Amino acid sequence: MSHTAILSPLGPLTVFEEEGALVAIEWGRGAGDASSPLLEEATRQLNAYFDARLEAFSLPLAPRGTPFQQKLWKELSSIPFGKVRSYGELARLLGVSARAVGGGCGANPIAVVVPCHRVIAAGGRLGGYSGGDGPVTKRALLALEGVSLEIGGAG
Repeated sequence: MSHTAILSPLGPLTVFEEEGALVAIEWGRGAGDASSPLLEEATRQLNAYFDARLEAFSLPLAPRGTPFQQKLWKELSSIPFGKVRSYGELARLLGVSARAVGGGCGANPIAVVVPCHRVIAAGGRLGGYSGGDGPVTKRALLALEGVSLEIGGAG
């Protein structure tokens, strides 16, 4: 699996590619570095996103997960830039519990590009986030997209 690290305004990210598709974007810097046309394009698009010049990613994705996770991640990818949906809304749509949606978001292997940061708690509260510095990172990603939530309540 090839990978490359990039520096984002929220800290380093490591982008992983396998068989011509992105399989993971992890918070933190991975050891080693590689280059490929896909990794270069992913880097370009992520930098454009963080520079507020890109609202929709166009990258081949192949996240590994259960059938439910795959369905959830596809639904997350349909949430437009600058918009949010609640755990409860997604749960009703997918016929599962809000807790299952939260678990699926937490298992999302392709941070930022599969936008689990756009999923919020009931009443417009921020909710949790397992990437980067947790809710601080989630709030920063949403702010980059022009979304402002209540100051209180991380959950």
